[in-house]
Amino acid sequence: MPNIKSAKKRVKVIATKTAQNKATKSALKTYIKKAYIAVDTNADNKAEAVSLAVKKIDQAVAKGLMHKNTAARAKSSLQKRLNASA
Repeated sequence: MPNIKSAKKRVKVIATKTAQNKATKSALKTYIKKAYIAVDTNADNKAEAVSLAVKKIDQAVAKGLMHKNTAARAKSSLQKRLNASA
């Protein structure tokens, strides 16, 4: 446990940021999963679901929560599956 005041503050700030990042990553995974389910079940809104998932992936990259190559791979995989289902 830190003794210095600034170090104590850093512990609190890091805990807050960690919680926020965890929530954002969880939401991102949910959007991606919903997109895959929409494509697999041939839902009416599958294109919208994929588009929303791609947008959320791009936002995660902008925030630094996901590496750009990982994001590109995820988006490519989504688009491939969407195009194959059409």
